[in-house]
Amino acid sequence: MLVEILSVLFFSVSCAKKNSNETEDAAMARKQAHLMALKSKAIDEFMEHLSLEEKICQLFIVNLVGERKFSPVELYSAFCIEPSLASKAMIPGGFLFFSYNVSDDPVTVMEFTDSIKRDCIEGNQILPFLAIDQEGGYVNRLRKLCGPLPSPKRVAQNLSIQKAYELYALQAKQMKLLGFNMNIAPVIEVETADNSVFLDGRSFGDEKAVLSYGDKCISAYEDNGIAAVAKHFPGNTNIDPHSGLPEISLSQAQMEEAVAPFRDLVRLRLCGVLMSHARTSVLDSNIPSCLSKSWVTGRLRDEFGFDGIIFSDDIFMGALNDNGFPPEKACVDAIEAGVTCIMISEKRFAKPASVLLKKAKEDAVFCQKINLAARKMIEYKAMEGVLSFDFSEDGENCALSQRFMPTSLSERKQLFQKLADENRLLYKENFIN
Repeated sequence: MLVEILSVLFFSVSCAKKNSNETEDAAMARKQAHLMALKSKAIDEFMEHLSLEEKICQLFIVNLVGERKFSPVELYSAFCIEPSLASKAMIPGGFLFFSYNVSDDPVTVMEFTDSIKRDCIEGNQILPFLAIDQEGGYVNRLRKLCGPLPSPKRVAQNLSIQKAYELYALQAKQMKLLGFNMNIAPVIEVETADNSVFLDGRSFGDEKAVLSYGDKCISAYEDNGIAAVAKHFPGNTNIDPHSGLPEISLSQAQMEEAVAPFRDLVRLRLCGVLMSHARTSVLDSNIPSCLSKSWVTGRLRDEFGFDGIIFSDDIFMGALNDNGFPPEKACVDAIEAGVTCIMISEKRFAKPASVLLKKAKEDAVFCQKINLAARKMIEYKAMEGVLSFDFSEDGENCALSQRFMPTSLSERKQLFQKLADENRLLYKENFIN
C-alpha cells in the first residue's frame, strides 16, 4: 500500500514539475515571439523611410578607394534625379576590401574603417558591411597585420576541430578590432579531382572535414561579431571564373554529394552564402548558378531553407561578361533569381544601379523583389550588430538605429597585438615542427 501511495505521489510531483516546465517553456516562447515581432516592426518602420534609390544601393557590395581616409566616389545624381538625394554620396550595402585597401599598420586600418563609419553617421547614411576575404593560406588579405592563418586544408590536417575554433575565433577578434564586420569565408566546397586545382587548399578537404571544420569556422566568426559568408554554391571546376565559365558536368547523385555541406551548414547561424558562376548540367544548364532562379531560390532558399543574404559572385568576372551576361544584364538577372546582394569588384556602381532603378519603376513585381532584398540586408545588419535595436524602458517598443562609439585607438591596438601574439603562439605550437 505504501509503495502505491509513494508511486501516486511521485507521479503527481512529476506531472506538476512537467506542467511547470511546460508553462515556463510556453512563457519563454511567448516572450521570444513578442521580441521578434517588435524587431520586425522596427525594421519595417526603418524601411518606410528609405527611398527606392536608397534601397537599391543596399543591394550592392563594391570596392572602395584608398587605405587611409574614406572618400566616396559617386553621388546619387549619377543614377537618379531625386532632388533631395542629388548631392548625397552613394553608399552601398557593403564595401569589399582588397589588399591595396589594407595598410601594414593596424592603427591606420582602424582609422580608415572608423572614417567610413563616422562619415556614414554624419551623412545620415546606412552603415555598410565592411567585408574582406580572409580564408587563410594565399587568400589572406590581412597577412601583414593579423597572426598567421594557414589554408583551410592545412588547418584540417593539423588542428583538432576545437583548436580550429580557437584559431578562427582569434582571427575574428582581430578583424573586429580592425573595424571589419564581415568575412567572405569559409569555402565549404568539398575538394575533388574536378576542382582541386582551382581551390588549391582553400577547401577543408572531403565532406566529413568540410562539415566539421566548416561548422567550427562559421561558429567562431559569428560568435565573435564577424558575419560569415560561406562559398561558393553550388561549386566550381578547375576553370577560374575570373577568366572562363566553369561547367559542372557531375551526375545528379554526384551533384547532391557536392552540395551536401551547403545543405547542412546553412542551418547554422550564418549571415550569407556566395553563389558561384558555374553552370551545371543537372539543373538550369544554360544559366550561371548566381543568375539561376532554380539554384538561388529553388534549391538554396526554398529547399535548403537558407534565410540569410545570398550574394552573387563578382558580376564583372569574365565568366559572365564574356558569355552573354554583361554587368547590366547580370544585375537584373541576379535580382530576378533571388540574389540579395550583388558583388562588384569595381568602385563605381551607379550604372548597374540605374538599370535596377529603371526596371523597378517599370515592373511592380521586380520592384517588390528590390524591396524584399533591401529588407533582408537591413534585417541582417541588425542581426549582425551593424545596426542596433533600441528598446523602450518598458520593453514594449523598439526602434532600429545606428551608432558609432569606438574605444580609443591605443586600447584597440594594445588588445589587437595581444590577440595577434596568441595567434602566433597557436600557430607555432601546431604548424611548426
